[in-house]
Amino acid sequence: MREDVPVRILLTNDDGIDSVGLHILARAMKPFGEVVIAAPDREFSGAGAALGALHLIQPEVHKAHVDGIDEAWAITGPPALCVMFARLGAFGAPFDLVVSGINPGVNVGRSVYHSGTVGAALSGRNGLISGVAVSQAVTGFGVEGQGWDEMLVGQKWESAAEVAASFVEGLVSAMPAQPVVVNINVPNKDVAEMKGWRVARVGHEPPRRMSTAVLEPKEGHAGSYYVRMQWGDAVSLPADTDGGLVESDYVSVSYLSALAHEPRLDMEMAEKHLERLFDR
Repeated sequence: MREDVPVRILLTNDDGIDSVGLHILARAMKPFGEVVIAAPDREFSGAGAALGALHLIQPEVHKAHVDGIDEAWAITGPPALCVMFARLGAFGAPFDLVVSGINPGVNVGRSVYHSGTVGAALSGRNGLISGVAVSQAVTGFGVEGQGWDEMLVGQKWESAAEVAASFVEGLVSAMPAQPVVVNINVPNKDVAEMKGWRVARVGHEPPRRMSTAVLEPKEGHAGSYYVRMQWGDAVSLPADTDGGLVESDYVSVSYLSALAHEPRLDMEMAEKHLERLFDR
């Protein structure tokens, strides 16, 4: 972090510039520095750390209005691209921190791989900027025919923002020497009803996963199909994992490692074939 210069915090998400969770989180960050929003102009959930085919597309950036925030931008691209633009200087001076969220729905287990919320924080680290991803459980599922907006009526956004603000306040006061990516998942409860927080390992399973994918012919279009996917049953998650802790009303905090080589001892045959190819 640069001395004697106000902390600059970039806010983004994967749900789009109009997301209530983004707006509430951005306003919660204002006590800790200069806040700039750069978020997708539409839904990009599941985008991971994708940037898009930049040689084929010409992303556009538009000024946006968010109550209480002096500078906001909507970008025709995924959240990781928003972060890349920011760290390359599109939105002014360098940023000290990326904060992404609030995502409606936890990003735990293997869903971390696919999350645009987490992908934005990872993109920040690519530019040596620490990132914090903030997600919150959704408890409004279960009514047949219910729309997404109806599911979120009972969302306690302010609780997740309060948790994130507490963490970020400490983070900016003592930034680590090396950039960190933090994945925070919060129960959908008032803070007073939460049991506390725990550092959590990333589990293998999300609370619920897709179980089947079936091709359904598209009427009048020979050779074309819809893909109909079905949700599987909810699973019980280990208590010490990110998802298990949130299910038990704890805030989970996971520090995500950088991409690294994984030594393997079971690749001998594949490696022998490469040796054979290059045996000259």
